[in-house]
Amino acid sequence: MVEANKKALMIALTNVVVLLLTVTPTLVQACLPSERAALLEFRSKLNEPYIGVFKTWKGQDCCNGWYGVTCDPKTRRVSLITLRGVSEEPIFQRAKRKGFMTGAISPALCRLPHLSGITITDWEGISGVIPHCVTNLLAMRHLDLVGNRISGVIPASIGRLVKLTVLNLADNKISGGIPASITRLTRLSHLDLRNNYLTGVIPGDIGRLTMLSRVLLTGNRISGQIPESLTRIYRLADLELGMNRITGPIPPSLGRMSVLATLDLHGNFISGVIPGSLMSSSISNLNLRGNRLAGRIPNTFGPRSYFTVLDLSNNRLQGVIPASITTASFIGHIDVSRNQLCGKIPTGSHFGHLDATSFAYNRCLCGKPLGNCRK
Repeated sequence: MVEANKKALMIALTNVVVLLLTVTPTLVQACLPSERAALLEFRSKLNEPYIGVFKTWKGQDCCNGWYGVTCDPKTRRVSLITLRGVSEEPIFQRAKRKGFMTGAISPALCRLPHLSGITITDWEGISGVIPHCVTNLLAMRHLDLVGNRISGVIPASIGRLVKLTVLNLADNKISGGIPASITRLTRLSHLDLRNNYLTGVIPGDIGRLTMLSRVLLTGNRISGQIPESLTRIYRLADLELGMNRITGPIPPSLGRMSVLATLDLHGNFISGVIPGSLMSSSISNLNLRGNRLAGRIPNTFGPRSYFTVLDLSNNRLQGVIPASITTASFIGHIDVSRNQLCGKIPTGSHFGHLDATSFAYNRCLCGKPLGNCRK
């Protein structure tokens, strides 16, 4: 009798273990009910009528088949939200159009504490503000909201996101200043705030962000001078500050940066002279168009000078086009129009493909492709 009871007990325990082994994976694989609820609240504040990106947001497991939602495979916590309005994915191919979404980004996202990336881009109609509580998402590495109609300000405490490597808020309607706390983001490699309504100055200690490779601020209302500290960002390859209200001189040390390839300062109120260091630097795309630069074009070109674009037009430059420009290794496009230049245009392979518009509206430039010089 005792033996029979032992066997019955063993069989019962075995069945329990089998049942637990069967059920446990299901429990582990499902997302947390609280995170599912947060996602559904986020979705309720948005309207996407054409592509159907939210049609898959159903069922109990938000880690399984919910479009644009990624979970950590071990913890099953929501780690990424990726919703792009322009995509090559099949759901867009079937719709044969780009996406359009209205509504606002709900603070419900802040109830997803393990989020390391938010990408909600190119929907054109999403408005509202950036929820200030996103600065509580301390695992955040990637925040990309480009191409919407988001207004309001950049959260003042953005500097709390110390793991952030990409901050892209371009092509929105964001106003206010660049928060001082942004200079605490020492892992940041990509900063893109183009085409907003930002005012104020570039933080003077932006040079603390030594991991930056791109600083893109074109198309705002930023004032003040170019911070000298920018030149200490040794990885910086692209610096675009065009179409702002920047004043003061160009720091000569910009021309001594080892990997800077694009320097775009067009459409500001920059004054002073062009530093000679810019003409024999690593810069290949130099756009200084539409400023208040005076003096002469530096006679500092040499074999290291390699320009795909060299635009010095619409300034107050005087004197001649320097002879050393013919020693540059390459110049793809040059524009010195709308200045006060005089003298003969240098000859050579760099100038043979250019038309008269590149030299027009100067005081007394002559020679090919303009008219002959007077003897």
